[in-house]
Amino acid sequence: MGIIIDGKELSRKKREEISRQAGEFSRAHGRPPGLAVVLVGQDPASAIYVRNKKAGCEQCGIRSFEHLLPESTTQKELLALIDTLNADDAVDGILVQLPLPSHLQEREVLLRIDPAKDVDGFHPYSMGRLLMGEPTLVPCTPRGIMYMLDEHGIDPKGKDAVIIGRSNIVGKPAALLLMMRHATITICHSRTLNLDRKVASADIVVAAIGRPEFIRGEWIKEGAVVIDVGMNRTEAGLKGDVEFEGAKRRASLITPVPGGVGPMTITMLLDNTLIAARARVS
Repeated sequence: MGIIIDGKELSRKKREEISRQAGEFSRAHGRPPGLAVVLVGQDPASAIYVRNKKAGCEQCGIRSFEHLLPESTTQKELLALIDTLNADDAVDGILVQLPLPSHLQEREVLLRIDPAKDVDGFHPYSMGRLLMGEPTLVPCTPRGIMYMLDEHGIDPKGKDAVIIGRSNIVGKPAALLLMMRHATITICHSRTLNLDRKVASADIVVAAIGRPEFIRGEWIKEGAVVIDVGMNRTEAGLKGDVEFEGAKRRASLITPVPGGVGPMTITMLLDNTLIAARARVS
């Protein structure tokens, strides 16, 4: 029976550290680290995320700049706001909440953010430095995954890690981070042949495919570590990408949904804001 990784408790612990360090930054520089969050439209899930980020900022001593824009906002208006935030010395991090309304060009918006303030880690400059193994702002969910592994004493060195999902947000950067720690990486997706066999060979499984219970419990290798990034709303409630009950019987460690990876993502966003603030004043 696997040990459940408590993302809420790990997040609480990390936020205490961030709060202490943000206080030190404020005393040294006469201002707190600042995070600007831009939300366009009324997407309910996005609005919840933005509220949670604001609450996290307040908890950790980070100043929050909220920009809640109507769905009718034009590309020109949104880019002008980003330019203003790029030039604002009180703002250390900029996050544009995705998805954007369909009439807005997401790629152009993300490219407009100053890479030094790219606390989501999605800018090509940030991703390129990550690929090269250079210091950079790392996407928050993969950072949270690595923190969870470290806190539970899991050294990826020499282990076989299977990542199901190839997104720029989770799959690809998670693969790079694990590879930097000397794991052997296999990236899979919904079209991978014999996916069950590949999962069954993994010492570490990262499921980020966005399909409820797509990874069956009986696929999991005895003693494997299972990190479930999925957040799928179903009639039965919130479900991960992994069939939890079956996987729990075989895994040594497993994250629940909710309460696993999710809390760590916002916490690492706050930590990225602190990292960006320190880099900007150094």
